Amino acid sequence: MKGWINGIGWVTAAGCNSGRNTDQQPLCQGSLEIPKRKQVFEKPDMRFGRLDEFSRIGLAAIAFCLRDAGEESWSEKRPIGIIAASRYGCLQTDISYLQTMLPEHGKLASPNLFAYTLSNSFLGEAALRFGLTGTTLVLNQADESALSSLRYALEELAWNGQQAVIAGSCDLAPPAELSRKGEYPGGLFMLIGKEPSTDMASYGEIELRGDEIFFAGSKVNDFQALVGDVLAALIR
Repeated sequence: MKGWINGIGWVTAAGCNSGRNTDQQPLCQGSLEIPKRKQVFEKPDMRFGRLDEFSRIGLAAIAFCLRDAGEESWSEKRPIGIIAASRYGCLQTDISYLQTMLPEHGKLASPNLFAYTLSNSFLGEAALRFGLTGTTLVLNQADESALSSLRYALEELAWNGQQAVIAGSCDLAPPAELSRKGEYPGGLFMLIGKEPSTDMASYGEIELRGDEIFFAGSKVNDFQALVGDVLAALIR
């Protein structure tokens, strides 16, 4: 099962950016800044301001990814899916919503927060905004390599007739008691197409062999290593 990485974008502790602008590893330790609308979209956008923080970093990372691939603008809907892996999902939003339920026996419960108490809410926002009609799915990130979303994306390309899949991860920093060593808060997505892009230079070929991921013919051990290899692959 093969595909081509045609775009990559992120919102992490390294900031908001995409692969054609830098070759610096974005998956790093540090404080995650939640992006404001002006950092992501030029025009005023009331919907973006209403998003919870988890959805905001996910949607912004997808926007930077599609922009990097030259696929942000559209006139007709496209069979492109989104596979996102997350260890904590919208846990922080759930906590914030429950805090609004406690006073007055729930009379002050926030309807805006309630709308984002599902981990896949931002996938719908992205699908509507960018005209995407493919499979959308949030996976529980359980494997240490953090490559599960890439495996599912390549399977989707092989089996379900989609032209491309946006795959990656999205997580806010967890509560201190749940944090684990080696975690990097933020959202990072890659656009994996069936074919290399005709408009922008592709980063290279990615392949699923059994349960193992290979990029440019070399085995990939984890998601952070893959990101580094992808950013180093493009001839600038």
